[in-house]
Amino acid sequence: MAPGNARKSSSGLPAGYKEDSTKGPMLRFEDSLPRLPVPTLKETTDRYLKSVHPLVTKEEFEHTKKAVADFIQPGGQGEALQKRLEARRDDPNHKNWIYEWWNQAAYLSYRDPVIPYVSYFYSHRDDRRRRNPAKRAAAMTTAVLEFKKQVDEGALEPEYMKKLPISMSSYEYMFNCCRVPAKPEDYPIKYPYKENAHIVVVRKNQFFRVAHEINGKQLNTSELEQQFRRIYEKAEKSPPIGIFTTENRDTWTEMRETLISSHPANKGVLETIESSSFVVCLDDAAPVTLEERAHQFWHGDGSNRWFDKPLQFIINDNGTSGFMGEHSMMDGTPTHRLNEYANAVIFANKLDFDNPTIRSSLPEPTPLRFHLTPEISEDLGKAQAHFTAVLGQHDLRVQAYQGYGKGLIKKFKCSPDAYVQMVIQLAYHKMYGKNRPTYESAATRRFQQGRTETCRTVSDESVAFCDAMADPELGPEQCQQLFRAALNAHTKYISDASDGRGVDRHLFGLKKVIAEGEQVPEIYQDPAFTYSSTWFVSSSQLSSEYFNGYGWSQVIDEGWGIAYMINENSIQFNIVSKGLGCDRMSFYLAEAASDCRDLMLPTLGAEKSKL
Repeated sequence: MAPGNARKSSSGLPAGYKEDSTKGPMLRFEDSLPRLPVPTLKETTDRYLKSVHPLVTKEEFEHTKKAVADFIQPGGQGEALQKRLEARRDDPNHKNWIYEWWNQAAYLSYRDPVIPYVSYFYSHRDDRRRRNPAKRAAAMTTAVLEFKKQVDEGALEPEYMKKLPISMSSYEYMFNCCRVPAKPEDYPIKYPYKENAHIVVVRKNQFFRVAHEINGKQLNTSELEQQFRRIYEKAEKSPPIGIFTTENRDTWTEMRETLISSHPANKGVLETIESSSFVVCLDDAAPVTLEERAHQFWHGDGSNRWFDKPLQFIINDNGTSGFMGEHSMMDGTPTHRLNEYANAVIFANKLDFDNPTIRSSLPEPTPLRFHLTPEISEDLGKAQAHFTAVLGQHDLRVQAYQGYGKGLIKKFKCSPDAYVQMVIQLAYHKMYGKNRPTYESAATRRFQQGRTETCRTVSDESVAFCDAMADPELGPEQCQQLFRAALNAHTKYISDASDGRGVDRHLFGLKKVIAEGEQVPEIYQDPAFTYSSTWFVSSSQLSSEYFNGYGWSQVIDEGWGIAYMINENSIQFNIVSKGLGCDRMSFYLAEAASDCRDLMLPTLGAEKSKL
């Protein structure tokens, strides 16, 4: 995503896309975006059977086919559930039939800790001009505030997918927002930006309030640098209140209530943190290797953070920087755009970072002091022990594969994303001798309030390709054909998923409209249904030449979290598991990437010979 904000009009868009100038540039297309469709029962169940087929035995598949046939028979339960779901789709009170359900089920009612299981990180490229952490923090804050201004004023140009505008509604939850723990489910809280023109800075676990606007004028980079320098000078090692945000959500809810009830000042401190534009974490660390950086930006020591904030920018003592995102109301694409913008304007020096003027009237950073009781101190100890135990179970490796990147993949006339998905499938097959259910995130933001759909990566074609690569009797030409077929199958599925025609969200919606006391259809009780949506590999791509890392966790104990970036001349994998052997998976990913390159290189020569 280029940092530019060039405006496009609706004149070249299909009928139905209308501009509403009263909404401002950012949201001008929002109300004319199409609604998320509800596919037909037959379309979804056909696609579902196709996705299950490579994962189960012949006998299991026959059972699944019967469960599906019973579900979709004319006049049956599936037909009744479909009508209910279509009615919800058409209800003017719902812009997107799945939006509230999905936010609740996938995020807000999820009780496991957001770190490591939900939140994600980016590691930024080094800024050679700003090795000093106060300078790095000031430049990053300046750039982020510039982006914030465009969001607050609604001036940010919408993003486009296949030349069509996509939903920008989730940007509402980017700044001056926070997730708040509650039972039975958390909730987001959004504060008015004009009354909360401050950031929160954390150093040595101590929180500071820093106004980023004084008398209606934003602090320039030199003024921000002075504020950060003051914090570096003043910060004292403090009780790690931020560790509470690493807890199980029910536990954190109880601990938060204790914190608030123990002293009247604590509620105000919490509100200052939660209402801040964003958080800047000045870490007492100096990571060098990609693994060290990944650990630092993903979780650090758990305490110099506020993991409920959607935006945290992390600056280390050696000037390295990164980002941590909370996932509940916003997926990775908006924060990717924000981080790419911030780094692009910094590296190209596109903002006035060098204005030396510092106003004498600037207030000092304000320390935020929590009042602790013995009970709160005991809770802190429990939270710290819990964090240490949970993170201690996780292993992380970075495979920074330098053999090639999207430049060569495009010369092979392959989709870079589908190509790397097959690299992951091949690596998994090398390690386990089989393929298991794999999730890739597909964006559905071309629809109102759109978020994501599941792309089921494993197909008959992908399994045939992986099996062929393990078969010494098959030659490269056969493997190439099977590889192309696997890529085509994947590209088709992810395109359908992005168009709102995936399997998982539709089946989820049909299950949600089963009334209390009604029988649960056999399709949902079939073991293949559970197995085919148990993500042994959870994968996603966000790529930027300004990042040197991106990642998050696995979603099941027996599974892998594999985040990847496809840059022009490299492919980077962030590999996380609970002790399943990240070193080996890293090796197999590199080997699979090389195998696919070697398989496809002869096709370049064949292409040239045709010319």
